[in-house]
Amino acid sequence: MKVVRTAAELNEEVAKQRKDGQTVGFVPTMGALHVGHISLVNKCLNDGCYTICSIFVNPTQFNDKNDLKNYPRMPEKDLALLEECGVHLVFMPSVEEIYPEPDTRVFDFGSIDKVMEGAKRPGHFNGVAQIVSKLFAIVNPDKAYFGEKDFQQIAIINAMVKQLGFKVEIVRCPIVRDTDGLALSSRNMLLNEKQRKSAPNIYRALSDAKQLGTSFSIKEIKEKVIAQINADNELKVEYFDVVDADSLQSLSSWEESNNIFGCIAVQVGAVRLIDNIRLK
Repeated sequence: MKVVRTAAELNEEVAKQRKDGQTVGFVPTMGALHVGHISLVNKCLNDGCYTICSIFVNPTQFNDKNDLKNYPRMPEKDLALLEECGVHLVFMPSVEEIYPEPDTRVFDFGSIDKVMEGAKRPGHFNGVAQIVSKLFAIVNPDKAYFGEKDFQQIAIINAMVKQLGFKVEIVRCPIVRDTDGLALSSRNMLLNEKQRKSAPNIYRALSDAKQLGTSFSIKEIKEKVIAQINADNELKVEYFDVVDADSLQSLSSWEESNNIFGCIAVQVGAVRLIDNIRLK
C-alpha cells in the first residue's frame, strides 16, 4: 500500500494505473475508520477497482470549531486497517496541500441544502462540496463510494457532480450498524458508557416507526419518534423529518411520494448523531 501526501504524487500513481487500463475507485474519509468505512473500501475492491482512500479532516465543513478540534484522529490505526484490507493507495494531504489559498466558492444547491442538516449546520454542505470537488479533481476517479448514513450528503454530492460535470459514478452503500442497531460513526467513540447504552434507542424508534407504516399519519409518526427518543434522559432530538428521498422536502402525507425516508439528528451529551430509515 502506498501512502502519498501530495496531489503530484497521487497523479503520478493514477496515471500509471490508467495506462494499465485500471478502473479507479475512491473512498474519501476523515479518518477514525470503523467497519462502516471498511464496507465502502471492500465494495470498491470487490468491484475490481484500483482503490484509493483519502484521510483528511476537512476544516471547511465544520461550523463548530470545538467539533473540529474534538474530531477523533488516529492515523496509524487507520493506515494499518486500510493496509489489512488491501487498499492500493492512501492520500493523506495537509490542509496547505488542499487549500493553498482559501476556497471562496459558494455552491447553489437550491432547496436540498436548506433543510435538516443544512438548516442546523449552516455552511456545512458548502464545505462538503468544496472538499469533495477538490478531491475529485485531484483523484479523477471512475467511481466514488459513500455511505447512506449521510443521506443528505449523497444528494448534495450528486448535485455537485452534475453542476461541475465530473465523470464519476457515485456508489451508495447501505448503513452499517452495530449489533444493537446503532449506526456506525466515528463520533460513537466520543460517547461515554451511559450514552453509548442509550444511543441504540435512536434506531429502535426509527424501526418502530417503520413497523407502524402508513397506518398513522406522518404527523403522528413524527410525534411518536420524538417522544420515544426524548423519553431517554441521555437523548435529545434535534430534528426528525419525513422527506421525499429525491427532493429532501418535508412531506405531510404518505401519498405525496413513493420514496420516503425518516431522517434524524440526536444530541447525546456533547455528541451529535444522525441516522435515517426508509419508511415507504
